[in-house]
Amino acid sequence: MSYDLAVWEGQRPTDNRSAGRVFEDLYDRFLDDDDAVHPPTERISAFVGALLNRWRDATEDVEEASPWAAGPLICGAGGPLVYLPLRWDRAEEASAYVADLADSMGLVCFDVQENGLRP
Repeated sequence: MSYDLAVWEGQRPTDNRSAGRVFEDLYDRFLDDDDAVHPPTERISAFVGALLNRWRDATEDVEEASPWAAGPLICGAGGPLVYLPLRWDRAEEASAYVADLADSMGLVCFDVQENGLRP
């Protein structure tokens, strides 16, 4: 099990219910379609790159200091969406950083567990 966040490009939804619908639509279109490969957009690639500047990818983390529950992290990205699985023991710190970074880059951060927008 992991603590999951989703980050995407686009206008910030007005409420959590709308955000949930946007997330489900993006996930279905860009990550859950086994027949198509959707490369991440430049902004999502830059976002993932910034996260990996802060913490190593799970595939490179010998010391287990990375908050990522799976890797390579970029494999969770498709089109304007990235799905980020966090280790539960690092979720509080890492999710706050992810949300702040997303906001600073003009991206939307959605908490999958809480089914709500992150500030």
